[in-house]
Amino acid sequence: MCGIAGIVHLTGAPVDRSVLQSMTDAIAHRGPDDTGCHVAGPVGIGNRRLSIIDLSAHGHQPMANETGDVFVTYNGAIYNFRELRIELERDGHRFQSHTDTEVIVHAYEQWGDACVDRFNGMFAFAICDSRLGAARSRLLLARDRYGIKPLYYAATADRVLFGSEIKALLKHPEQRVSVSPAALSEYFTFQNTFSDLTLFEGVRLLPPGHVMVVDVPSKSLSAKAYWDFNFQAPASIGSFEDTAAELKQTFESAVSRQLVADVSVGSYLSGGIDSSSLVAVAVKEIPRLRTFTGGFDMSSASGLELGFDERVPSERISNHFKTEHYEMVLHAGDMEYVLPKLIWHLEDLRVGQCYPNYYVAGLAGKFVRVVLSGSGGDELFGGYPWRYYRGMHAASPDEYFRSYYDYWQRLIPDHDRGRFFNGSTWNEVREYEPFDVFRGVFSGHELPLETAEDFVNASLYFEIKTFLHGLLVVEDKLSMAHGLETRVPFLDNAVVDLALKIPPRYKLSDLEHAPKVDEDDVGKTTRYRMLPTADGKRVLREAVKPLLPNYVWDRPKQGFSAPDASWFRGESIDYVNRLLRDPRARIFEFIEPAYVGQVLDEHTSGRVNHRLLIWSLLSFEWWCRSFLG
Repeated sequence: MCGIAGIVHLTGAPVDRSVLQSMTDAIAHRGPDDTGCHVAGPVGIGNRRLSIIDLSAHGHQPMANETGDVFVTYNGAIYNFRELRIELERDGHRFQSHTDTEVIVHAYEQWGDACVDRFNGMFAFAICDSRLGAARSRLLLARDRYGIKPLYYAATADRVLFGSEIKALLKHPEQRVSVSPAALSEYFTFQNTFSDLTLFEGVRLLPPGHVMVVDVPSKSLSAKAYWDFNFQAPASIGSFEDTAAELKQTFESAVSRQLVADVSVGSYLSGGIDSSSLVAVAVKEIPRLRTFTGGFDMSSASGLELGFDERVPSERISNHFKTEHYEMVLHAGDMEYVLPKLIWHLEDLRVGQCYPNYYVAGLAGKFVRVVLSGSGGDELFGGYPWRYYRGMHAASPDEYFRSYYDYWQRLIPDHDRGRFFNGSTWNEVREYEPFDVFRGVFSGHELPLETAEDFVNASLYFEIKTFLHGLLVVEDKLSMAHGLETRVPFLDNAVVDLALKIPPRYKLSDLEHAPKVDEDDVGKTTRYRMLPTADGKRVLREAVKPLLPNYVWDRPKQGFSAPDASWFRGESIDYVNRLLRDPRARIFEFIEPAYVGQVLDEHTSGRVNHRLLIWSLLSFEWWCRSFLG
């Protein structure tokens, strides 16, 4: 696990090593153990190393092949590297280290750009190939199938910059900072960016499952997809029980495979089935596994938020598996304290409240170098059934897309966009239609949309490509801020390949009688969760049932969230008002103050729960302060 950065001069001009070093140093928190740069004429690549496998100096990056004309800078973990190494050694490749990094170099020599098809893991890497001479160098950029590790780039006619984080690109003297109107429109519609844009004009995120080739002689840059999710059940599938048994075996192998490390490994533990299942398997190989949980001070919480504290169920699981358990309690003031630092690390604003995750990652980072996370279990196995039922009754594909789009306008609905953005910003963003962005997620991957199962598979595809991707980007930034590597066994290739074949009727309980949910019903979520169709993840629950005590596998789904709806009306209200009612706030360069005032009034009065929008406004305020000067 590391941080990577680099420069390509398409003009053929040599790279300034001092600029490359400053870009690499900007992400030193990602790799506190070592640093290195390699320059081959117009191409320069840098690395900050977090030592996980082979802690010796042999793991130094950028790392070369035997002849010193192919170099790689790499961030991630390849879990099948030992098997690939054996295969490569049979073909005559010689190794100097025991790292997975060196396997990437030789895999590229052996299979070219198609080497990415052979990797089971999470990665973002850049390979500088100068075998035809430095002046004729090519650069291969690659990102893993699921987007676990981020890779940003900025391209002009003269140069290409890239890095694990945007702040590395900003260290280049010619990289300017301004807001992307299109990305701003996306973020304040979806609380996410569904395209490859970022809030930084000109900076893009290489999509998951993509490679990009930068060729110096032809001054060209081309990207293409090498993998995508395909929810297509085979013509015949085994029984529900046989599928669950296969999933159990596949999952256990994936967890075991992802425990490989030469440093300490721990796990997050929420008390739900995903993290508890990880712990159940990991403790078989790591006795006294260290586990980590975040809880909340509930003295000022109310309503459904009283159930947000996960400490009690986590403690029960920890006691059951005899883990070495650590907890921390978050209070309302903790958000105010950490928000400036959090947004600086996050840079690329996505999804919801994440400051609790930042704190728990910091806790884990004090004790281990690697931590397991349950991300991906919900999105692969149907953990959010109330979402999928939104479009399940659609009479046509168009009705499905419109219905599901309405649900995913998490912040500003279409009819309010003209009132939310101020006049000058509205003139810039009005040409960007959020629905076109939403529909574009499915572009090039048209799914059948005829049956209830088809609509569920389309929803799973959409949420993996957008919501899960946003969670993964955030999880990477928050863990690497503390020099911590997060691994996600549910996104092991074998688990994903199996999950894509499992039909929705094995994941959800009753597709024929799925309820229609009225989004205007204030109590919709509470009432929905009381229905027999509210379980989700049926086959996963059945698969892990033998691993867990009964009080875990039948526990209802619960996300990791602070009681911010209450805190934004109570203990945090002074902080919220101080930032968002200040006429000098930076957000008002883009947003109408009157609209923000109305949002705050509605929330504090209890008429509307605007916690997601308030969080996003606070985040954007600190983003403006941090990056716009």
